[in-house]
Amino acid sequence: MSGPVIKCENVYKIFGANAEKMLKDSNGNVDAKTFQENGCIVGVNNASFEVAKGEMLVVMGLSGSGKSTLLRCISRLTDATGGKIFIEGQDLLQLNNKDLIDLRRNKMGMVFQSFALLPHKTVVENIAFPLQIKGVKTKDSISKAMDMVKLVGLDGRENYFPRELSGGQQQRVGIARSLAVEPDIWFLDEPFSALDPLIRKEMQDEFLRLQEKLQKTIMFITHDFDEALKLADRIAIMKDGIIEQLDTPANIVLNPATEYVRKFTEEVPREKVLLIEDIMDKTKDNLGDLKVSKDEIIENVAEKILTQEKSVAVIDNDNNIIGSIDPAKIINTVFGGRKNNI
Repeated sequence: MSGPVIKCENVYKIFGANAEKMLKDSNGNVDAKTFQENGCIVGVNNASFEVAKGEMLVVMGLSGSGKSTLLRCISRLTDATGGKIFIEGQDLLQLNNKDLIDLRRNKMGMVFQSFALLPHKTVVENIAFPLQIKGVKTKDSISKAMDMVKLVGLDGRENYFPRELSGGQQQRVGIARSLAVEPDIWFLDEPFSALDPLIRKEMQDEFLRLQEKLQKTIMFITHDFDEALKLADRIAIMKDGIIEQLDTPANIVLNPATEYVRKFTEEVPREKVLLIEDIMDKTKDNLGDLKVSKDEIIENVAEKILTQEKSVAVIDNDNNIIGSIDPAKIINTVFGGRKNNI
């Protein structure tokens, strides 16, 4: 299938009794303050973007920025006030209830911040539950659930009840349950934010491992910029319902589109985000013996480069030299982009 898996065109979500009329009268120029004075709250304001097959788009913003509302519109847990939403080319807003339920059951997986596990069912029964709702035989659903148990690393705990699991383990059950139906599209709304930092980091690593293996099309909501940088192929930053910038992590850090995005990114250690390719020069003169891959994160190779007298060769996946990097460039990137706090 070519084309985007998810496509939003001028999506609005406005809460309030006369939301539709006000949106119509505004000709798409929605001013949140004016709407608020008229008893409406703007949740999503003119969102247009696409998500490609296998891509992880992380939507981030502070509380009240509209990120969860946007996700709810795209899964049609709430109906958009205006605009169009396409899932694999299907017009989501035109689907009747039966087709919508089919789409959700067969194409979409959802994981929320609250684990919402059934307390009286074991791990394996919790994971098998959505399959049984779909009409899969008990034996087959349990077999599939056991595969999921292994996938998320809960072997040996399949007969535990939720109360016998840690927060991180409960979240793994939630992830396994949403994966059991083999969704093509996966929506995750702050799935790790209730976990303590160490478990959260483990879950992020686990999640990246799963995505490497499964290649789902994912929309992931977070308010944690470090989490967004670690997980995203692209990041959308929202404020007051508006997508301020949608770009790769490196571009968001290097070229913030608005003052708001710049504030978000100014404390980010650049070396954790940028790749060698992002800062290399095209010249290939005066090279030493060391070679580094264009895809290395700067942080991982900075120390090696800084010990060199000469410029370091940058190579592509076929070992061809495509540019160079001077040790001074590393120093400038790591320390030059910071605010001077001295």
